[in-house]
Amino acid sequence: MDDESPQPGTLLVLSQVFVPDPASVGQHMADVAKAMARRHWRVVVLTANRGYDDPSVKFPAHEKLDGVEIRRLPLSSFGKTSIAIRLLAGTLFMSMCVVRGLFVKHLSAVLVTTSPPMCSVAAMIIGAIRRVPIKYWVMDLNPDQMIELGRIKVTSPLARGFNLVNRLILRQATEVIALDRFMAERLNRKRDINAKLTVIPPWPHDTHLESVAHDSNPFRRQHRLDGKFVVMYSGNHSLASPLTTILQAALQLRHDPRVVFAFIGGGLGKGEVDRTIAEHRPSNIISLPYQPLSEIRYSLSAADVHLVTMGDSMVGVIHPCKIYGAMAVARPILLLGPARCHAAELVESNRIGWSLRHGDVAAATATIRAILEANSATLDDMGRRAYDVVRSQLTQELLCGRLCDVLEGGALLEDSRRAALHHPIA
Repeated sequence: MDDESPQPGTLLVLSQVFVPDPASVGQHMADVAKAMARRHWRVVVLTANRGYDDPSVKFPAHEKLDGVEIRRLPLSSFGKTSIAIRLLAGTLFMSMCVVRGLFVKHLSAVLVTTSPPMCSVAAMIIGAIRRVPIKYWVMDLNPDQMIELGRIKVTSPLARGFNLVNRLILRQATEVIALDRFMAERLNRKRDINAKLTVIPPWPHDTHLESVAHDSNPFRRQHRLDGKFVVMYSGNHSLASPLTTILQAALQLRHDPRVVFAFIGGGLGKGEVDRTIAEHRPSNIISLPYQPLSEIRYSLSAADVHLVTMGDSMVGVIHPCKIYGAMAVARPILLLGPARCHAAELVESNRIGWSLRHGDVAAATATIRAILEANSATLDDMGRRAYDVVRSQLTQELLCGRLCDVLEGGALLEDSRRAALHHPIA
């Protein structure tokens, strides 16, 4: 399509989090929004005007980035201190999305994700009134996550309400995108959506990633990691991805001068890391904030092994996106989680790391000691295989392109159908 071609239509994106917020959901939504703008779509994003993890961070109310029109709404993010606070912010955000979304000109389709979960209600209202298709990109599942974490009961009114919304959006959406086959199975248990379901895993932000050698990595120098073997967890520290076993193993290894455990990012689960440091004062555990996307190649490459975790009950509920960034910088994976999940299949089928089980501190400690003793060529081979999997199967260009094809195809067909209704062929 050349620069003189008319716009195919307008895509409205509803997401509580969006760049420059560092949360993974917002980064992936931005990738898709920019890619659709490059396909000459008009893309309008409705998002929160404050940080997802840190609501003290405020973003501009209006901005245009890479052809994407971003409209940030007030009273849409108050942090993650409680379910009630998050529900309030999500409800206010949903309401404002409805008001704004109903008046977007030349609307062709709505893309909505699960952040916040109730935003799908806004998409359904806009879709029904404006008679446009809804594309539903499922990043995680609620109330499933809250139920599995023990924060609400399956019989509670909140859980029943969420499940009703889930069934409605799965019925109304013209396309549903899940992140892995386990998530697809869970969605199909709520409603049979096989006819409109596509499985596309999230991609690493490979345009910002490359493997940086330790001896030329400023991040390692800045944080005094030179000469150390670094086990790193980078990203959202979610309660759905517990770190207890690794933290206890780190304490067991606190007197081994070779190894450092680095926890980078934010989230409710970061509290356990910080409490462990405050209580035990270990010299081998460090806690750092999210790193800017422009610097992520250095922070991720500073690791020798990347830690990826998933709660035993979270299979199909969440998807550990951080595994792809680690693979993209050619680092082996230390997986802490259930034997049957998407991340475990990646690790085992491609021989790119090790798998541990929650609660087995002795095995975790022994495995890390074995990794410290491993030949560097063995670790390099694992990292190279991980990188090769990303380059051949999981690039942003490939996966984001597939997702844009899903968004674009159905929307263009719907536009053609409506045009035919208004201007029938004689």
